[in-house]
Amino acid sequence: MNIQWYPGHMAKTRRQMEKDLGEVDALIELADARIVRASRNPDLDSLAEGKPRLLVLSRADLADPLRTSQWREVIPGLIECVCHKPGAEKTIVPAIRRILSDKISKYALKGQSGRALRLMVTGIPNVGKSTLINTLARRKAAKAENRPGVTRERQWFPVDNGLMLMDTPGLLWPKFEDPAVGMLLAFTGAVRDEIIDLESLAAELCVCLARLYPQLFQERYKIIPSGQGHEILEAIARKRGFLISGGECDSERASRTVLDEFRSGKLGRISLEVPGEEPIVQKGGHIKQ
Repeated sequence: MNIQWYPGHMAKTRRQMEKDLGEVDALIELADARIVRASRNPDLDSLAEGKPRLLVLSRADLADPLRTSQWREVIPGLIECVCHKPGAEKTIVPAIRRILSDKISKYALKGQSGRALRLMVTGIPNVGKSTLINTLARRKAAKAENRPGVTRERQWFPVDNGLMLMDTPGLLWPKFEDPAVGMLLAFTGAVRDEIIDLESLAAELCVCLARLYPQLFQERYKIIPSGQGHEILEAIARKRGFLISGGECDSERASRTVLDEFRSGKLGRISLEVPGEEPIVQKGGHIKQ
């Protein structure tokens, strides 16, 4: 599968971000704990060059805790977070103050110790930016839904502890050079389902999950996964009773079920990337055997 998604509003978002970076002291970059490499926009290094950046792994409650701990070892200053749960401010706010300690000291010397710190919250679509802002602000300030493309314009939100946070639309990059990246982003819901062949996507996900977490997969679907992805989907459909006229398997319903249950964590805590190892989905979009 060669998945590409870069609608016009993202090009507009990128241009606006270039203008807005002059207004902020630092960035909070959110990445998905299940696909840490694939969910980091490579363009951000050049866009935000010179700005302090705090990397926060969202969806930490859905990711394999062992894999997340491995990522913490290789990425200094990494913070893991469950964006919708209270308590995120206990780690994120002190971390912000650490990376901006020099600026805070300069403000204090100028008699501006109460001056608000301004941060841009950025990341791929549907990674939890608005949800994190709502948690830090302790109110439903930013519109948040579990689908990509909800936030379309930048918005400023005041937060306790002298912080101002700018919510930004989810931003991908113009072309995924490696098809594996597009597939991993689609697995987690960062790409609109409407542009994808969901049965093919779910079939690929079945192969990934059966390869990485066979016990969790077997416990959830009560089958021993074997064969090609579409064959696994058919086995799931029969086990769940997803049948249509003539006893034919409803592969579409099985596909949506597998994707929804992976994304919501019903299969268990799963990570699809491991630091220092080749991704399960390799270059060309092939599943590692």
